[in-house]
Amino acid sequence: MTRPQASAGLLASLRRLGATTLELARLRLELLGTEIERQKLSILSALLWAALGSVCVALGLVLTSAFIVLLFWDSYRLQAIVGLALIYFAVGVLMVRFAISRIQTPSGAFAASREELARDQAALAPREAGAAPPPAPGR
Repeated sequence: MTRPQASAGLLASLRRLGATTLELARLRLELLGTEIERQKLSILSALLWAALGSVCVALGLVLTSAFIVLLFWDSYRLQAIVGLALIYFAVGVLMVRFAISRIQTPSGAFAASREELARDQAALAPREAGAAPPPAPGR
């Protein structure tokens, strides 16, 4: 009479295993979606900074052109134009450098998903007798 109980216990275990696997997959997909959203916002931010930097560099070029045109005109207008041109160039270069640094992420894309999958793999890996359990995730 233990036969029906064993098959029912096996079926229940398989259902729990399936439910756990589905829950794990759902959580990992949610994490991946969150990371995709963060990457999208980071790229949009970098594009905005690059566009603002480009505008400042363009204004610097216009003012430099005005400086060349006005080079032989009255004396104090030149210093003002040169000062503004240098300010726009400096701001433009800083904005472009900031945009480049925002694009280059040191950890790479989807770092949190890779870390969670590595923890899952370590938790599911067969352990030797007497080995310590894997560390709990730091949440």
